[in-house]
Amino acid sequence: MGNFYQTLQVRVSRIEHVTPLIKRFTMEALDGGELPPFTGGSHVIVQMRDGERQYSNAYSLMSSPDALGSYQIGVRREEQSKGGSAFLHDKVAEGDALTITTPNNLFALDHGAHHHVLIAGGIGITPFMSQMHELRKRGASHELHYAFRADEHGAFRDELAALTQQSSGGQVRFYIDSQGQKLDLSGLLGGMDADAHVYVCGPAPLIDAVRQAARDRGLDPSRVHWEQFAAPEQAGDAFTVVLAKSGKTVEVGAGESILKAIERDGTVPVECLCREGVCGTCETRILEGEAVHFDQYLSDKEKAAQKTMMICVSRARGGKLVLDL
Repeated sequence: MGNFYQTLQVRVSRIEHVTPLIKRFTMEALDGGELPPFTGGSHVIVQMRDGERQYSNAYSLMSSPDALGSYQIGVRREEQSKGGSAFLHDKVAEGDALTITTPNNLFALDHGAHHHVLIAGGIGITPFMSQMHELRKRGASHELHYAFRADEHGAFRDELAALTQQSSGGQVRFYIDSQGQKLDLSGLLGGMDADAHVYVCGPAPLIDAVRQAARDRGLDPSRVHWEQFAAPEQAGDAFTVVLAKSGKTVEVGAGESILKAIERDGTVPVECLCREGVCGTCETRILEGEAVHFDQYLSDKEKAAQKTMMICVSRARGGKLVLDL
């Protein structure tokens, strides 16, 4: 627990309008040197300050892991932005400096698999861009299924097609919802190779549907990988959190995270970068009670053990939690 991320300054060297809602940001080291290495599926956390407000958003690295002269991220302007995507779209210009963390990967390819099935929805295509580079380099067998709402929202299709043409073992298929092209998950997973792994990134309903289809198919959960860069909506009953070290008791509202409740109380400083259950910096020991886990950082085994939780997104199962804070 604690902040194990390092930060670095980068300069935005190029901003491209990819679709009406998506911009691609290319970032380079201030000294022009190489950036830290990463693997396909990695993300960085972009830290932004807008006056007195600070935002920390996780974004997948899209560029090739072999091209460390720059990083690329794709940012969709969210209709109900909490501030980060709007800040990048509206206030960041070419030449500006940004603070980012070193890369971390919670969505890595399993190179023991003989075949990889990649499923993307909307902006969820971004982690697969770097993964496609990695798969192409390895000559690994893979297929990408990319669904989006309308033709104008299908980002990076030409690049994906080019990557597929350069690959000896890959194929890609696009599904445009407005044209009635639907992704048949049952059929797709039902015909999947016995030793294949499936990866999904996109809106919560797509992730839930893929995971359910995998369960229906009887796939081993270890062969299903998912990533979603959006904190779940805070819902559920209010509950009480006892902070054992500080001797404080904090009431957490029905639509409030534990982190926000502690910050509102203002008595105990808690470190957190992403506020989306991704980075792991707010991992906190559970001394009493059980958590309902909504993060993407802990493994299923770690969640079942009920030893720690991410207080930025996870909640209490029941009316009370005692935490090591």
